[in-house]
Amino acid sequence: MCASRIVEEGLEFTPRFDENGLITAIAQDADTGQILMVAYMNREALDLTIKNGYATYFSRSRRRLWKKGEESGHFQKVRQILVDCDQDCLILKVTVEQGQCHVGYQSCFYRALKRNSENDLEFIAEKTYDPNKTYRK
Repeated sequence: MCASRIVEEGLEFTPRFDENGLITAIAQDADTGQILMVAYMNREALDLTIKNGYATYFSRSRRRLWKKGEESGHFQKVRQILVDCDQDCLILKVTVEQGQCHVGYQSCFYRALKRNSENDLEFIAEKTYDPNKTYRK
């Protein structure tokens, strides 16, 4: 089997990190299917996630690892990790207890482009917690 077929159809987990050493990771609520957030992982973050069962990501802006929930207490318990066909994107099926977006929503995807508009957004969700009470910095 050629190398690409091994990656695409084989059973060995060989995640493909980009030129910055990162792989896209999409967090999805394992119970509802709702997409919660999109983040990035480097090899260390992925290894920690696999080892301890809680989502750990790499912050591109802070240039450091962060365990989701380390400040808010809104952790992501990983039930399953899915990998796409060419192994350059992951879906983490997670269980969560409370909102996942730092501005107070269950999902970071709380707005949508209005129908028949090129520029206007509309809210499609309501806040599930008060971020001012959660993030006390």
